[in-house]
Amino acid sequence: MDSPERGALMLVRFVAAALIGWALVDLGLYWVICNHKNVPVEAVPCLVKSLPFVAGVVVFIKAKALAEWLSDKLDL
Repeated sequence: MDSPERGALMLVRFVAAALIGWALVDLGLYWVICNHKNVPVEAVPCLVKSLPFVAGVVVFIKAKALAEWLSDKLDL
């Protein structure tokens, strides 16, 4: 794997980690706000707020293929 492909792989993995971290922080803040306001935690907002987590996991799984595609697109 040459340098541009390694850079693209690092970028893809960073984006995946950022999506997962963002989703975890968002869900955690939602839970804290619900506890602070003494309202129940609802399922639909939790599902919507967990979509970036799912996307991040999918990107981690497909990281090598996405990095190759990105490297090919940027080689113009």
